[in-house]
Amino acid sequence: MPAPAWEDLEPFFDLDEFATLVEVETRAGNTRQFQAMFDWPYEDAEMGEYSLDTRAPHLTCRATDADGLGRGDYATVGGVRYDILTGPQYDGTGLAMIELSAAT
Repeated sequence: MPAPAWEDLEPFFDLDEFATLVEVETRAGNTRQFQAMFDWPYEDAEMGEYSLDTRAPHLTCRATDADGLGRGDYATVGGVRYDILTGPQYDGTGLAMIELSAAT
C-alpha cells in the first residue's frame, strides 16, 4: 500500500530525529534494512474487573517497507533481536505497525 501522493513521510523517518535503523531477516533467509520508529510502551489493559499490565514493543514504518513481513521473521533494533509476531497492520496513510516480541 503506497503512501498517499499528498503526504511526505520522509521527515518521520529521519535517523537523526525520530527513527532508528531496522534490519529484518525473513523466513526465506533474506535481509533488508529500513528506517522505522521503535516504541515499547507500557500498557495497563483492563477487561471488566480484570487488569493486565503489558509491554508490547512495535515498529511503525512505511507500508512499503513492511510489505511481505510476518510471523517467523526477525527484526534487529539497536542490536537487539525481536520476533515479528504478526503481519503489518496498515493504517491507510502509508504507514504500518509491526508487533514484536523479544526473540527466544
